[in-house]
Amino acid sequence: MRVAFAVTVSLCLTAAASAHDFKVGDLVVAHPWLRATPPGAKIGAGYVAVTNTGTEPDRLIGGSTAVSQGFELHESQVTDGVARMRPLEEGLEIAPGQTVTLAPGGTHAMLTGLSAPIRQGEPFKGTLVFEKAGPVEVEFAVEGFGAAPEPEGDHGGHGG
Repeated sequence: MRVAFAVTVSLCLTAAASAHDFKVGDLVVAHPWLRATPPGAKIGAGYVAVTNTGTEPDRLIGGSTAVSQGFELHESQVTDGVARMRPLEEGLEIAPGQTVTLAPGGTHAMLTGLSAPIRQGEPFKGTLVFEKAGPVEVEFAVEGFGAAPEPEGDHGGHGG
């Protein structure tokens, strides 16, 4: 499922406790980020942790960004030493009381058709779309080329 959304609906956005967390409905979206891309790159990968504080499951079904034409959810797996990536056609379920983390080497958002390189320290706007909670505007932080996921709950080193 190729998902690119033009958001024309009003958004229900409330800042959570951390400066780089966002809330929509029962979902808390923590620290959306990407790695910087080299000049000429046409794709990038986005990462985030989503916690469902409610009693019903929800599903991340897509999104959009200011810097890409497309936004797809993908899963990477290594089987017999070979890395394979596949799109998540049905999105990604977030069960009640659970946190789902998009991280390097695993599930991630693939940004396609980049309009310019993604540069470290230059955050940009985007929207994540959930099946039940709807759209939430976020700001993606941009980390260095080899950045690793931060420890859970540690949002202090990233402006936003």
